[in-house]
Amino acid sequence: MNTNEILETIEMIDNENLDVRTITMGISLLDCAGPDPEAAAQKVYDKICRYAENLVKTGEDISRQYGIPIINKRISVTPIAIVAGACPGASPVRFAKALDRAARTVGVNFIGGYSALVQKGFGPGDYALIESIPEALSETELVCSSVNIGSTKAGINMDAVGKMGKIVRQAAELTADRECIGAAKLVVFCNAPEDNPFMAGAFHGPGEPDCVINVGVSGPGVVRAAIQKSGGGLTLTEIAELIKRTAFKITRMGQLVAQEASRRLNMPFGIVDLSLAPTPAIGDSVAYILEGMGLEQCGAHGTTAALALLNDAVKKGGVMASSSVGGLSGAFIPVTEDAGMIAAARSGCLTLSKLEAMTAVCSVGLDMIVIPGDATPEIISGIIADEAAIGMVNSKTTAVRVIPAIGKQAGEELDFGGLLGQGPVMPVNTASPAGFIGRGGKIPAPLQSLKN
Repeated sequence: MNTNEILETIEMIDNENLDVRTITMGISLLDCAGPDPEAAAQKVYDKICRYAENLVKTGEDISRQYGIPIINKRISVTPIAIVAGACPGASPVRFAKALDRAARTVGVNFIGGYSALVQKGFGPGDYALIESIPEALSETELVCSSVNIGSTKAGINMDAVGKMGKIVRQAAELTADRECIGAAKLVVFCNAPEDNPFMAGAFHGPGEPDCVINVGVSGPGVVRAAIQKSGGGLTLTEIAELIKRTAFKITRMGQLVAQEASRRLNMPFGIVDLSLAPTPAIGDSVAYILEGMGLEQCGAHGTTAALALLNDAVKKGGVMASSSVGGLSGAFIPVTEDAGMIAAARSGCLTLSKLEAMTAVCSVGLDMIVIPGDATPEIISGIIADEAAIGMVNSKTTAVRVIPAIGKQAGEELDFGGLLGQGPVMPVNTASPAGFIGRGGKIPAPLQSLKN
């Protein structure tokens, strides 16, 4: 590191919204399972509090020492459906309340893992947990939920897809007095990664160690500023190289924080997720990066190609900076959390159909999109099925986090505040997919699943 690089990093932090978006501690709860649900829930609370008691303080100490903003401290846990499966017949909501209570005790801002993995079918605790999601999210504040309904290896569980359309709508209805926030804390995945540090999809996969530290970095403002400073004379090849170099610097900072947190907490370092996660702050926007490449507004023809270039360059730069890249790692396009996306959606330039096309080349999928309150469960299931198909066929993670705005129509707005932001209600195609969704069964795994 020379003096210029140090000064450049300071500039990124001070003026270009560079930050570590989250330090996420993953905790295995497999040893908490047991036939007594009350005892199991207490074990869950006790273990989280024991392992994470110094997580927030450690993050704050590192931030002060190095001058690096660390925005969130979070926890992910073993999918609760696995733990709840040991006590069939008991409501899993008690585990959600234990998670919420533990998160408050240790001071984190979110805890993820009220989750089920049902890509090949339902286990003993899966169906009960999925049924309980709306109640659990309405009665807790810090708990996030996710359900994996498909994968390239397994295909798509269409019974689960049909169920999740109803669950998303119920989650919105039960929190209609709070801007339908329940649906904003629920994400439906295909090919969900086990080490994702970002909410709402974070959970601690069964293949993970007992405890691990994962870090998610974020720097769309830095990438946007680098393109802006370069002027209009660069070719797209040169822009890709510029983004790679910028992503390298961002990832090195994330790895520094991750390794330091791991050392201080005496826990293994897992991965750095180098995703460009935007915020509603002006300038901290993936959409503005795409517009900086020459698009009049995000959503114009050419947007998918520009996003593909960005995503690829971010990954290439990141893997050169760290041998432990994981999670999602690329570019996020959450509409309500990105100032440029919000503006493009309000103007009508960015539509749901264009967003679906963009998800074929971004990190996740249809994320934080507000849809009309009268959207039927079958329409929501159809949106989930389309995204899952993109993920399954392309061997990538895709997800759906849509928020039915109960009582609102296209053109009105929801305002969540904070990092979740605000955004317009976007119109959906109202032609019904009910007959297709109602068939149930499975969409078989594609030919590319046979890689052995």
